[in-house]
Amino acid sequence: MPLAPDDLFALLDRFGIPSSTVRHRAVFTVAESQDVCAGIPGAHTKNLFLKDKRGRLFLVTAGQGAVLDLKHLHHDLGASGRLSFGAAELLWEVLGVTPGSVTTLAAANDEAGRVTVVLEAGLMAAEEISLHPLVNTMTTTLRRDDLVRFLEAVGHPPLVLKLDRGEDG
Repeated sequence: MPLAPDDLFALLDRFGIPSSTVRHRAVFTVAESQDVCAGIPGAHTKNLFLKDKRGRLFLVTAGQGAVLDLKHLHHDLGASGRLSFGAAELLWEVLGVTPGSVTTLAAANDEAGRVTVVLEAGLMAAEEISLHPLVNTMTTTLRRDDLVRFLEAVGHPPLVLKLDRGEDG
């Protein structure tokens, strides 16, 4: 059974990781979240659950304004062939979340270690990062270094890669 938000908060407490959480209406896309994000500190994220031709899974987290080129992302990740979005059933099976609630914190549900977690380098310039705590009706803010520490503690040390193809990319 996947973790619920309260289980996640207990896990953060157990690891000694401080966090703050704001409850809000459900948001399913970055565009829908703009007004919600306005009052919440930290860099806000977008998350992609991706699968390559060989079935390798990737959870890519970037700042909400990052420009990710899906046609070339497989090169950056060392994936086999072009990437596709993982199906909702696979997302639930592996990360225990539904579309619209994809979050880096869901790596805690991947006890089998099937997913490679990738954090976009530009996002890692932020001191604080805000992301969903397994549901899209809340946003939790963590310090950047605590997010990395959390991922390491749940067996998913992240890759940090420059993926943003925005203005200078």
